[in-house]
Amino acid sequence: MNDPAIRTTGLRKRFGDHTVLDGLDLTVERGTVHALLGQNGAGKTTTVKILSTLLRPDSGRATVAGRDLADDPAGVRAAIGVTGQFSAVDNLLTAEENLRLMADLRHLTRPEGRRRASELLERLDLTASARKPASTLSGGQRRRLDLAMTLVGAPEVIFLDEPTTGLDPSGRREVWRIVRELVAEGTTVLLTTQHLEEADQLAHRVALLHDGSLAAEGTPEQLKRRVPGAHVRLRLPDRAALAAATRALGPAALLEEPQAAQAEPVLRVAGDGTPQSLRALLDRLDEHAVDVTELSVRTPDLDDVFLALTGHGKASTR
Repeated sequence: MNDPAIRTTGLRKRFGDHTVLDGLDLTVERGTVHALLGQNGAGKTTTVKILSTLLRPDSGRATVAGRDLADDPAGVRAAIGVTGQFSAVDNLLTAEENLRLMADLRHLTRPEGRRRASELLERLDLTASARKPASTLSGGQRRRLDLAMTLVGAPEVIFLDEPTTGLDPSGRREVWRIVRELVAEGTTVLLTTQHLEEADQLAHRVALLHDGSLAAEGTPEQLKRRVPGAHVRLRLPDRAALAAATRALGPAALLEEPQAAQAEPVLRVAGDGTPQSLRALLDRLDEHAVDVTELSVRTPDLDDVFLALTGHGKASTR
């Protein structure tokens, strides 16, 4: 099937006098991670609520997993899974009981429910915790259990809202690993996250919402190339090396303000950090016998993209 996993056309939603979505056109290809970023009130949560049938749009059309949102909402619900920012785990039940309860809600037979629970406990490394009350699980285990509950119905499309909130670095990487495995098997993920590094690591494409509309969309690398500011930092051993480097590089080199009284001088040189540009820079320094203590390349990240395109400092997922 070549149809996209998600497609919206002219999606609009107002709450009173406030327009939350203003003609959103969004396409998410199957078997990809598509990150949805934006400030508070940009329309991300409203978009996810509409696509998961929790909210009706005022106008526009949308399809999810090949089902029309207006004509077949039950079909959409059968094809999706939602993992919210806050855990849906029942603390009074064990990990296995939570999964079997979800299997009952998904109308699996008892044997199917037991089999599915066992598969997911093993897959998400929860077998040793299967009989433990959910209240005793660590934050990472609870998050994996929450994700396992989403997977009980083998959804084609998963909406992940803040999947690594409150997790330590190892817990975050474990969730990333699971998401990558799911996508490799053909599952589609619509991700909202306040960790822009997470979007950079996981997303095939990023959609940036601003005031209810699509401000920008593309791969993380495409978006970062839209923002100027890439440069090379040269740390020099002394003032003599600084003078030599300044003569070699001319006005392209800018002296950074020292961070401490005795700090080594640092020059900033505009450049994209490609092998060709770095080779040319090093050749120029070598021709003038300039000693360099340290060289580093700074390229724009998604934080820079967000700031440049919205005028705000950091994305939010609300």
